[in-house]
Amino acid sequence: MAAATLRSVLRRNSLLPLFETCRLRDLFFFSSSVDPAAAVGVTTSPDPHFTVEYLVNSCGFSPSEAAKFSKPLAHLRSTEKPDAVLNFMRSQGFDGAGIRKVISLKPNYLCVNVEKNFAPKFQFLRDLGLSESDIVDAILKNPAILCLKVHRSFVPKLEMWKSLLGSRELVLKHLKKTGRFFFSNVEKTLHPNLKFLTDECGIPEERVFLVLRSQPQLITNKPKSLRALVARADELGVPRQSRMFLWTLNILQRVSKESFEAKVEFMRRFGWSESEFSSAVRKAPSFIGMSLDTLRRKMEFFIIVVGCTPSFIADKSYLLLFSLQKRVIPRFRVTEMLKSKGLLTGQAKFTYILQLSDTKFLEKFVLPHKENVPELLDILRVEGVCKGK
Repeated sequence: MAAATLRSVLRRNSLLPLFETCRLRDLFFFSSSVDPAAAVGVTTSPDPHFTVEYLVNSCGFSPSEAAKFSKPLAHLRSTEKPDAVLNFMRSQGFDGAGIRKVISLKPNYLCVNVEKNFAPKFQFLRDLGLSESDIVDAILKNPAILCLKVHRSFVPKLEMWKSLLGSRELVLKHLKKTGRFFFSNVEKTLHPNLKFLTDECGIPEERVFLVLRSQPQLITNKPKSLRALVARADELGVPRQSRMFLWTLNILQRVSKESFEAKVEFMRRFGWSESEFSSAVRKAPSFIGMSLDTLRRKMEFFIIVVGCTPSFIADKSYLLLFSLQKRVIPRFRVTEMLKSKGLLTGQAKFTYILQLSDTKFLEKFVLPHKENVPELLDILRVEGVCKGK
């Protein structure tokens, strides 16, 4: 997609201050569905325990939680609307925990008119092709969907992201995982971030879009935060022209500076210098997103069992990306058995063997020897790598 097209998409959708609208609407809530008695300022006070008891008995909240969430519901005089809301949500596939999550984030949802506010939204999501479980997942991750006007807010946002990601199906796929990207402000966040990446960082738009299709959250960071991520990548020496640059940004946004520094120190104990750490990140940035325990087990296996030096692992840091249980250990056991039978010379390096696809690995190192060394298939079956071969 060309630069003009991108900016045209953003400009067309720039009059959608979605969060601002939702916040204002939150203040006044759904005026059409608020209890009429509250709207005209009725001064009679209901039983102070009424709402708390309802939240405990009907929703399953603890008394302390109910007391906290009951405050926005002080105007309730009957259970008619809350009952309708709860019955509707149960009919749509929400379990008790899911209902409590939605209500805890916005207790006033219990006051809406189901037919006017909720039913049309659920029908719209079904019409998009989402299943019942898909809709539940999307709403639990993005409860703000329930406060959107379908045609005034949701549809324009959907079409804008469709233009950016390439398909409506891809937008919905991400929406089921996390909707943080979906609600970002176009003028204050998306447009400045894309302009920064393409114009100031010099990253080709095609490369930006490639990353966005799998990680749209990258451009939803606050512009200041995105610039800080770029500065961190620059410190690691990742060239902005490199194809790894955006992927490095994507990993860094999920790893705090404290966690990053902890990994630097952790790998130093294995003998890596800071320059080796930076080099390893430039080649395979995903490893810094792993837990320290996972890194420890992988480093110990490669050093103690396989016999690699720490510097060798730093130079080939992609080794840390392979699953220890599903790939590294089974393949190591296979190669060791082949060596013990004199069927594998030193010509085939273990690093090469690890990079082969499962199919290629079987074809080259297992199936040719299955008659003479049937134990090879047993090794892979035990590890869950090979089934029915």
